[in-house]
Amino acid sequence: GLPYDVVSMGYPGPVHHNRPLTDPANLGKGWVGFDFAAQLGKPVKIVNYALMEVVGSYEGGRMLFLGLGTGLGAAMIVDNVAQPMELAHLPYKKGRSFEDYVGERGLEKRGRKKWRKHVFDVIERLRAAMQPDYMVIGGGNVDELDELPAGCRRGDNTRAFEGGFRLWRDKSLII
Repeated sequence: GLPYDVVSMGYPGPVHHNRPLTDPANLGKGWVGFDFAAQLGKPVKIVNYALMEVVGSYEGGRMLFLGLGTGLGAAMIVDNVAQPMELAHLPYKKGRSFEDYVGERGLEKRGRKKWRKHVFDVIERLRAAMQPDYMVIGGGNVDELDELPAGCRRGDNTRAFEGGFRLWRDKSLII
């Protein structure tokens, strides 16, 4: 294997003080209370996965990241202060959440055309609420969108790697 000095981990759920608060909704149990640093023998920084991608994609100002994948990831960064956001479970339509409509289950249940309509609607609602200068739309399902709304750019999952590096080297970053 490759040698490494530190570990950055993007976690699919809420994290507080470098520890997962709950087991991920779409993965197995055993994450809460697990000592990653002890098991890996290296210092570990654990953040919400959307936060890792927002940090890697950030170019200044106010940026909102939305990750379209199994669920809906979200994070915002303003003047180098990054904050993960659990927006996926906010109420949306018919007693369902944003994630129910724009996550993987929404795509499978409603089909690509209706899913895209809901994605654009959720983007506009969150833009109105959060007032970002720009938005990055990423995640595994972003390729299902032929175009993006104005003020949005397509994310790239490789930016999460850059975010992982920035967690250790960018001392101006506040998470």
